[in-house]
Amino acid sequence: MSPADIWGGLLTGGVGGLVSGFLGVTSGGILVPLLVLILGKDQHVAQGISLVAQVVPTSLSGVRNYSQSGHRISMRWLIWLAIGFCVGGIVGALLATHVSDHALQWSFVTYLLILITIVTLRSPRTKGENTADDHKDVPPHWASLCAIGAVAGWSSGFLGIGGGLAITALMTALMKISQHRSQAMSLAVTALPVTLPAALFYVQQGTELPWLTIICLIIGLWIGTGIGASFANRISADKLRIMLIVMIAAMAIFMAFKAWR
Repeated sequence: MSPADIWGGLLTGGVGGLVSGFLGVTSGGILVPLLVLILGKDQHVAQGISLVAQVVPTSLSGVRNYSQSGHRISMRWLIWLAIGFCVGGIVGALLATHVSDHALQWSFVTYLLILITIVTLRSPRTKGENTADDHKDVPPHWASLCAIGAVAGWSSGFLGIGGGLAITALMTALMKISQHRSQAMSLAVTALPVTLPAALFYVQQGTELPWLTIICLIIGLWIGTGIGASFANRISADKLRIMLIVMIAAMAIFMAFKAWR
């Protein structure tokens, strides 16, 4: 293990944590591209590292910052999202072991394009979305929460990206939950060890993982997520939504470039 791997792990975790806390997308959404770009990992290894790192509740620092700003976490919502997430994660991980790196890369790009379309076309709330107005959110049905959790879990197991992108995008777009609260719920779900089943499948399949890099990654994630969430609470929901669109688009372009080569 070289010093470059250690510092690369810290840098990757720090950047991933900042984006995770700031946009509520969970670190896995950006960890896979960063692991490919910074550390030169192949797709399957990058996905395995991402899933294992997310078993540790590094997003708790971000959840705390959102809660302190009035964007509360509903335990009922959290339970149903987590149930769907675990089921979808197992299915996604089983499918991923039978797909080539190249196919996974293009699947990643397609997934991101679908999410960016949903986020772009949704009707934004007209007022009060940048304040702690959680009491105005309409309580979603448990089946809808399970479905969103399942989609997020599938993306986590199949693509190794954590699932937070799906939770944030679908809760704001389809359920009209406020941007800040959706981001808080996304971080709360991934503070649970919901990626554990998918991570175990990768380990059992013999994927060789750099454990020291993973430890450095976790340290960077914990620090970065708290800092990112504190910044997010100072910015309006409309600006956060635009930044989320830009980030997803950048990820899609990068992964399409890698898949095309």
